[in-house]
Amino acid sequence: QVQVVESGGGLVQAGGSLRLSCAASGRTFGSSAMGWFRQAPGKEREFVARVDWNGGNPDYADSVKGRFTISKDESKNTMYLQMNSLKPEDTGVYLCYRERVGTPRSWGQGTQVTVSS
Repeated sequence: QVQVVESGGGLVQAGGSLRLSCAASGRTFGSSAMGWFRQAPGKEREFVARVDWNGGNPDYADSVKGRFTISKDESKNTMYLQMNSLKPEDTGVYLCYRERVGTPRSWGQGTQVTVSS
């Protein structure tokens, strides 16, 4: 079983920056990717970014391209999301997941990001 734990959320003014972390532990052997979704109140969960387990092939939602950067430290099994030029519409609960082919995603509990205007 794999556990994923997010950290780094908080309250920031528009235009500011935050860095989220997601640590994976447990049986991570065979993992293929990690990524982030977010969910705002009253809205559906939406994809934010993902990266291969080895840190390659980053992919982003159009809404965050050029502002967010995803990365992964293989030695620590930890993924990061650097969020710059934050906007109020980036507000939501950010959820980390780990993927392994053929198994359901492992999800964290989420971390709240609030961007004030």
